[in-house]
Amino acid sequence: MHSRGLDAEYSKYGHRRGWSFVMAKRDYYDVLGISRDADAELIKKTYRKLARELHPDVNKAPDAEARFKEVKEAYDVLSNAEKRTQYDQFGHTDTDYGDFDGGSVNDLFDMFFNGRKRNNPRGAQQGENIEQRVVIDFKEAYTGTQRDVEVTRDVPCDTCAGTGAKPGTKPEKCSSCHGTGQTENVQSTPFGRVAMRMKCMQCNGAGTIIKQRCNVCWGKGTTEKKSTVRVQIPAGIASDMMLRVAGEGMHGVRGGPPGDLLVAVHITPHEFFEREDHHIHCKVPLTFSQAALGDEIEVPTLEGRVALTIPPGTQTDAVFRLKGKGFPQLYRNGRVGARGDLHVKVFVVTPTKLTQKQKESMRVFAGEPPSEPTRFFERMKRAFMGDG
Repeated sequence: MHSRGLDAEYSKYGHRRGWSFVMAKRDYYDVLGISRDADAELIKKTYRKLARELHPDVNKAPDAEARFKEVKEAYDVLSNAEKRTQYDQFGHTDTDYGDFDGGSVNDLFDMFFNGRKRNNPRGAQQGENIEQRVVIDFKEAYTGTQRDVEVTRDVPCDTCAGTGAKPGTKPEKCSSCHGTGQTENVQSTPFGRVAMRMKCMQCNGAGTIIKQRCNVCWGKGTTEKKSTVRVQIPAGIASDMMLRVAGEGMHGVRGGPPGDLLVAVHITPHEFFEREDHHIHCKVPLTFSQAALGDEIEVPTLEGRVALTIPPGTQTDAVFRLKGKGFPQLYRNGRVGARGDLHVKVFVVTPTKLTQKQKESMRVFAGEPPSEPTRFFERMKRAFMGDG
């Protein structure tokens, strides 16, 4: 069976049993052919030399491309001081092994590969995030506001101090897995060393056995507690934007840091205003006389009414801009920029009920010299039908 088929079969078989499979990788120092105390300059020099020799455009050997990628991967790790320190201490991390069918990389436990111990997932772990949703109105998004959000967390049980064991007792190390929470079997195959691991059936992966459970949390080690978190919502926030409140999520495991509170903010629509990015749009009616003769009108904004001058001869759908009357620009790093604008579109309302005097005035107006629309239609008639 070829390599991909073998991987798939192992993954499919192991997934049904809670196992994870990882193909062992070559030591990065061996890949580059350097010692473990090589300095950054030697690492760079060696990589450039190997990259030129193995580049697929130059080297036509069947395995050149694979070796080129291997060298590039080794260089990416060893040329980065932080990654190199982590690699020297723990070896290949979970993500170094790529994706595989049937099982999550996050489920991998303590292992030894190439003589190096991997990270211990049974150590301190950050708590999970908590997600909540709040609703604010249009103006609150414009000015900024705050909301009290109720969250329910799992906190360490006060009775057993989070051990899950009855006071006066303590969990005992599992005799089956010796406290690792897993059983493993490493085998050599034509494709490298394959680690087959599965959760310890005796302790259910906990690594410890609680013989006498706490009568408050029943061995869980945590109890639920409700609390209220005040969330500050900045001006300019967009609908469905997510706010992160650091440290207000679930408590960490085994001394790990807490998770975060993620708050999705939904903004209700406004009956008069519409939003486009950080700009606001609205429509304002004009009477026939205001549009024809011009006028000064009051336009509502989210900060009160302001005066707007309408020039004579204003047409329907004309747009006027009130600078700085829109939303403040809110960037993802929390920085607030300049405010947008308020765009006012006007439309002329044709009167439906006129007094006798108004009708007479309109008839007088109709008898005046041809208006601009009349001239327009006369020019169009001449263009398409001739003067005749």
